[in-house]
Amino acid sequence: MTYSTNKLATLQEAAALVPASGATLALGGVTLYRRPMAFAMALLARHQREAAPRKLTLLCYTAGLESDVLVGAGMVERVRSCYFGLEAFGLAPHFTEGASRGGFQIVEETEASLAYGLRATLAGVGFMPSTAWQGTDLLRLRPDVKQIDDPYTGERLTAFPAIECDVAVIHALRADPEGNADIGKNWGVDRELALVAGTVVITAEEILPKLSHAEIIGSVVTAVVHAPRGAWPTSCHPSYPLDGLATLQYTEQATTAGYAQLMNEWALAHDVPWTPS
Repeated sequence: MTYSTNKLATLQEAAALVPASGATLALGGVTLYRRPMAFAMALLARHQREAAPRKLTLLCYTAGLESDVLVGAGMVERVRSCYFGLEAFGLAPHFTEGASRGGFQIVEETEASLAYGLRATLAGVGFMPSTAWQGTDLLRLRPDVKQIDDPYTGERLTAFPAIECDVAVIHALRADPEGNADIGKNWGVDRELALVAGTVVITAEEILPKLSHAEIIGSVVTAVVHAPRGAWPTSCHPSYPLDGLATLQYTEQATTAGYAQLMNEWALAHDVPWTPS
């Protein structure tokens, strides 16, 4: 079927939208659900060919498998997330190893700091005030986060700085060629990411001629990619569940000689052109 829009793109074309160096890349989904794995594999393949992108700042509400493969390739300079792990499957191996040796910067975040930072950007202001973090050591760990006094009550507040994003990638249950996307009922902060990012990529299980319902509107979307099983091995309810065996295999092989072959297999599963290691 031919669509009268130029927002349809291949995974490789979408991966090329990430700037070569220093970009802030937001990856949608929550923990091990609806993560943009196909896109992560395409970005990994691009890095293998071009040594780019590099020096990424990863921005995730929660970071998981999709982020760990990018960290493992040495593509990440900074991580902004309130959680980085594989839930019941334990620690994210590449993130844990890199963090232990200081291989990248970790920006201390919580659900509140991420949410208020995104809200500030949506509101077009430099910060968003909140009572969050008051009375904690987080303010000492984040000297860039300032405190202010409420001009009406005098209450001490935290001024969370606005969070900006260059590229956001969100995996959807379905989308149409105009970029409208249905992401199901577990949103995380995907709707907010789509509004603050300069470039928005939607990968979708299914492309329909037109959606009657959408959480993300097409006017903010740059590219739409048809990526069946594009969240695998993470889940995409109700289309398919988490592949626990594949996730366990990842945790077992991530720091071994068999990891390169595993990535070859995952690239093949996502139909990503790959140069065998």
